[in-house]
Order: sequence, then structure tokens, then C-alpha cells
Amino acid sequence: MKAFYNLKVQDIMDKQIGDLPVVEKTANLDQVFFVLSEKNHVWVVETKETMKVVGVITEHDALSLLSPADVSSQTFSRPNLRSLQYGIESTAEEIMSKKPITVSYDDGIVDVLAKMKQYRVRRLPVVDEKHTLLGELTLHHLIYQYHKEHGMISKKDNTQ
Repeated sequence: MKAFYNLKVQDIMDKQIGDLPVVEKTANLDQVFFVLSEKNHVWVVETKETMKVVGVITEHDALSLLSPADVSSQTFSRPNLRSLQYGIESTAEEIMSKKPITVSYDDGIVDVLAKMKQYRVRRLPVVDEKHTLLGELTLHHLIYQYHKEHGMISKKDNTQ
């Protein structure tokens, strides 16, 4: 069990940048929803050339956008100003959660798990010191690795 907790982000993370759900901050809602129709999150980057992570959009954010304006997620009866019924938001930058929680290549798994638990997230972008997207680490990656470390996944099933 100690071996799992001694791993680093770089040992488990998804490094296939081309497969990650990414849009530029100027992407329109059609582009964002297209990606969200396949994935449960979208990393928002400054530009695809720099790949600097500036935000994240999740399915929960989409739910807020798609909900009718008069259905409040709080107990107070205030309208949801992010609802698409108002027609205000038009780019990824306007709807994203800014300053997403990130991890670095050399972070330990114990620290990653603590962040996931503290901030109640299941996926984190892996970035360098300039916030350039290097990959992502998800709870699914961690669960898979834990099973692999404990011999619960056979070598022929190891396709990660």
C-alpha cells in the first residue's frame, strides 16, 4: 500500500494532451457544449498555442446555464443570472470557473488526494510553473492505479 502513496503525479497522469477536453477562452457555447456532450469537463486555455490553463467548465456549470432563470439553486428566490434564458454568456471565459485547482508533475499522490477531498473535485489539470497544461489526473486514474498496485488488475488488462 505504501508504494501507491509514494507515487508522483507524473507516474499516473494522462499525458495525451490531444485527447484532453480543451477549448480556448474565446470558444463559443456551441463548442463548449460539443465537448461537454462527450466529456464531463472542459479545460479552458488562454490559447491552444500557449495551453495556459485559465479555467474549467463542468457538467454542473452546464446545468446552471441550462436551468430556467427562475429556478434558483439556493433557498432564496433570486433568479439565476447565468441562465441561457437571459442570453448573457457567449464564450467559455464568461462561464468558466476561474483559477482551477491544479497539481504539478512532481506532486505526491497524498497531496493530490488531499486537494481533491478539500476542494471536492475529481479531476485536476497537471500544469507547470507557467500554468501550461501538461495533462490531467482524475480520480479514475487513481482508482485504477490503486487496483494495479494491489494486483487486482491483470497484466493483460493493463491498457492505460
